Amino acid sequence: MASPPLEEGGEGGRAKPRKAPNAFRTISEVADDLHIPQHVLRFWETKFPQVKPLKRGGGRRYYRPEDIALLRRISALLYVQGYTIKGVQRLLREGGGKLADDIPPPAPEDAEPEAPPPQTTAQTELPIPGLTPPAPRPPRPTARAGDPPPEVERLRLVLLETLRSLEELRALLD
Repeated sequence: MASPPLEEGGEGGRAKPRKAPNAFRTISEVADDLHIPQHVLRFWETKFPQVKPLKRGGGRRYYRPEDIALLRRISALLYVQGYTIKGVQRLLREGGGKLADDIPPPAPEDAEPEAPPPQTTAQTELPIPGLTPPAPRPPRPTARAGDPPPEVERLRLVLLETLRSLEELRALLD
């Protein structure tokens, strides 16, 4: 009888036997393969009843190849196409527990809401006690190639003011 092929990089640098493609996988093997944390896989079991790994003694999970394929598809819908969990649940319900390969991008009600636009500097700027903001510079008539963006220039001025304050403090300590 021939021995199974070996995989490099086992514990302690030893080679470990490679599993057959139709072999069951542990949650750690599936998590590593799909690049998804184990706790997320356990959470998905609660949200998608179609994912039913075999549980053995001590609650150890063993995933069938069809479970792994479904998890891979769920992952792509959630993380790549932008579906919500409810949207994927709806697709599974409508597909009789299966997910087609040609699912279109999500409808607005099935999509993750987009992140709000970043706030402007005036909205996020917090006062720093003892730091007087630099006097605003008059705007340049036109921006030239190679000029730093206005935010970079503003930060440079704040840093210069901070440096001056630190130098004054050092002189007091000396």
